[in-house]
Amino acid sequence: MTIPKRHHARFLLPAAALLCAAQLATAQPGAPAAPAPAAVGSGSDEAPALGVVDWIKRMHGAARKHSYVGTFVVSVAAGNLSSARIWHACEGDLQIERVDLLTGPPRTTFRRNEQVLTFLPDQRLIKVEKRENSELFPNLLGVPDSAIADFYTVKVVGKGRVAGFDTDVFQLMPRDTLRFGYRVWTEKRSGLLTKLQTVDSDGKVVEQSAFSELQLDAPIKVQALSKMMGNTAGYRMEKSQAERTTPQAEGWGLKNPVPGFKAISCHRRVLGGAAGAESMLQWTFSDGLATVSLFLEPFDAKRDAQEGLMSLGATNTLTRRLATPSGDWWLTAVGEVPTRTLEAFAQNLTRQPSR
Repeated sequence: MTIPKRHHARFLLPAAALLCAAQLATAQPGAPAAPAPAAVGSGSDEAPALGVVDWIKRMHGAARKHSYVGTFVVSVAAGNLSSARIWHACEGDLQIERVDLLTGPPRTTFRRNEQVLTFLPDQRLIKVEKRENSELFPNLLGVPDSAIADFYTVKVVGKGRVAGFDTDVFQLMPRDTLRFGYRVWTEKRSGLLTKLQTVDSDGKVVEQSAFSELQLDAPIKVQALSKMMGNTAGYRMEKSQAERTTPQAEGWGLKNPVPGFKAISCHRRVLGGAAGAESMLQWTFSDGLATVSLFLEPFDAKRDAQEGLMSLGATNTLTRRLATPSGDWWLTAVGEVPTRTLEAFAQNLTRQPSR
């Protein structure tokens, strides 16, 4: 079995257009948003003096208050270049967006709060999902605010210009080698994220994403996007089922926690919704910014699967056969983290013999 398509999005569109979760407002309705400091929007050229959490809350707050349309481009160190067109509208607690991939096979994703529809025109297929929390940068869900400051520091770099907008530039620097650093450009007056670089421990940019064109406070309406999202005529609907569970109930645990990473969800997923369809366990962790998902399923000797590591931009994938007293299992660990972090998860996984 392959991992769910939403994680494949990072391979189809490295870091995906959806990486801009700060703009796409994947925060839960009603999540607190830090008010913009007085200096912002007052004509001051000085970047506001904020802590790590304050900067991230400011980005989330900007996404919840502003509608926009733009073209988002993602590039990775290996040379891959992908792009998407994004429409985002908000009305109170309702957040809705449309993301059209402009490279690779045609794909349009609509998200209205937790509801996600992905249109695949070539297959005349719509994949239906419900996402309870963001697995994308910057992820503040399910992790105490204090945890982010424990593992990242912030440094204001200066100012810049992206897609014609003046920006503040700051760096989020990890305190250890288990996570990447980030260089972030936010629109000076609103705080909207306009550009993001993911940086490894050597200071190398492994992935970069930015708006090449942006219309801030564009006249895009929630009703218009909702109407587009509801136009499903001629498509077959396929629902990805997810049953909430716990790792303990499924017989899994960690001998030692990976520093900074807290479990935020655990689901047993049935892909396609067909009777008798295979399922796998998805156990997801976050340190407040980066996300790691562990996919676990019984090992199938007939399947042509190879152990190893794969990297594309900021996303790394580890695949491994796990021998346990109750039989062999297949692990796929995916995350926007260094490979050593995925190794730490794999090495600390435990299985109860009775399961």
